[in-house]
Parts: sequence; C-alpha cells; structure tokens
Amino acid sequence: MILHIAERGDWESAQRDGEYQPKGFTDDGFIHCSTPEQVLSVANAFYRGRGGLVLLAIDESRLQAELKWEPPADAPASAELFPHLYGALNLDAVERALPFEPDAAGGFTLSPLP
Repeated sequence: MILHIAERGDWESAQRDGEYQPKGFTDDGFIHCSTPEQVLSVANAFYRGRGGLVLLAIDESRLQAELKWEPPADAPASAELFPHLYGALNLDAVERALPFEPDAAGGFTLSPLP
C-alpha cells in the first residue's frame, strides 16, 4: 500500500470526474505518494497546520498508470526512494480515503490504518 495526501475538494472532484489528478500534476508530471513509514515526515514538512486534507490509501497492484520509485528532486541518487505515479490515479485503486487533519499544534499523527 502507498499513500497520497490530497485536498478534500480535489478528492471530491475526482469522484465526480472518475479519476484523480492534483493541481500540481501538470507542473510535476507525477502524483507524489509515500509509504506508511514516510507519510508523517512528508505531512509535517509540507502540510503542517493545513486542514481540509484526506489520506488516500492506494493498492499499487491496481494502478493503471506507471509507478516509479525515485529520490526527491535535487537529492542524491542514494536518497530514500518515494513512489511517484506518472498518470492519473484510477479511483478503483483507492482502498480508503481517510480524514487527515492536523492536531492543535499543527502537526500530523497517524493511527494504524484499518
């Protein structure tokens, strides 16, 4: 399983449109994802204090677009690899969409995924 942090409005639009592409997809060329072990560091680095998010739990075996494991931009090739989805996220690959809100201090925690 891989995870993606999405804006709730984008996820709601995807359910009407039949596929998901975040606003930054055009600039980045892929959808940023994380493993369960990586997602909190990503959330606290890039989304701290930001509400209105959902955490998409994705079954990577059901993806239609290409998934690549790559280091972050400007990182050495030996850096930790993150899953990047090179295309739209097909909705049938999303097992769960969980509310993902920061705590009172603005940080994120993660309960065990059901």
